[in-house]
Amino acid sequence: MTVLDARTLNRATLARQLLLDRSDTTVPDAVAHLCGVQAQEPQEPFVGLWSRLRAFDPASLSDLLVQRRVVRTHLMRRTVHLVTADDALAWRSRHDAMLLQRVLGVYRDELAGVDLEELAAAGRAALADGEPRPLAEIARECADRWPGPRPRALGEALLALVPLVQVPPRGLWRRKAGVRTALLSTWLGRDVDPLPEDGTDPVGRALVRRYLAAFGPATSTDLRTWCGLAGLPRAVAAVREELVSFRDERGRELLDLPDAPRPDPDVTAPVRFLPAFDNALLGYHDRSRIVDDDHRGLSVAGERVVLVDGRVAATWTVADGTVQVTPLRRFSRDERDEVAEEGRQLAKFLSDGDSDRVSTTAE
Repeated sequence: MTVLDARTLNRATLARQLLLDRSDTTVPDAVAHLCGVQAQEPQEPFVGLWSRLRAFDPASLSDLLVQRRVVRTHLMRRTVHLVTADDALAWRSRHDAMLLQRVLGVYRDELAGVDLEELAAAGRAALADGEPRPLAEIARECADRWPGPRPRALGEALLALVPLVQVPPRGLWRRKAGVRTALLSTWLGRDVDPLPEDGTDPVGRALVRRYLAAFGPATSTDLRTWCGLAGLPRAVAAVREELVSFRDERGRELLDLPDAPRPDPDVTAPVRFLPAFDNALLGYHDRSRIVDDDHRGLSVAGERVVLVDGRVAATWTVADGTVQVTPLRRFSRDERDEVAEEGRQLAKFLSDGDSDRVSTTAE
């Protein structure tokens, strides 16, 4: 079985994540290809798509949110993702059990006396008029009926029990807005796809294929880490004949789609600025293909990172219109120049061309 070294996996990851070459694909097609964009920080998806798409216009993503073609909702790993409307409806039921399990893992004792079916019904009733409302407000109303748990626990349970979306203006370009929620089915005018009654798992099988298209080659553990779902070994087994297998340098099996891109490991990887919680890092259990173990924690701490030669080599922030880069290792002269140039382009994007300032701290 062919062994893929870390650099080969790195280049494959960059290609699948649209980070090796900026893509000409449309914004909704990019969101779909990426299996959604991590979005608990509302402005971060704009940087993620700017780094991946050629001539990205942030207004186009805002328009998609307003047009209800993409939505902000809790899915993979019980975190907020920006996904297409079609994927939100198709995937939500498959995520229900995981969402509730993770909520109960934190709030089980507080929710012990709460009838969860009644709580879900109360949440749906509160939103039945179609008017988006803050989740905290709905939770406080439910607290009158279930005074034991804190409203926060009730709110988190509602997010797992009832398919909800965070509606605009939250998530629009350069807009600060609180969270208002609506029923997913009401917001989109379509019902959530139910789980098949015959016990088959077409969504699980589709997720395996979609994940590998965006993240492969990868282990089944990587897949589970990305989505948090149980029962995936059965889905993997169902599509295994469609897949090809490799080994990594530790001997672990890597699965992939046969025709997916696996570039030459020597292909040049351009500098890329990634937003907080980008799935290029969080989409794997073993993140060594893109970040050194010493810096693994950056991805879960919400640090924005810079890829140099395809690997995490710096963090970045913005202050007073200046992109500030903090290297994690010493840069060569050429690397420093490339980081500065990409940083200038990012500063222009974030400021509508008013600033191209970049500063790099000493290594």
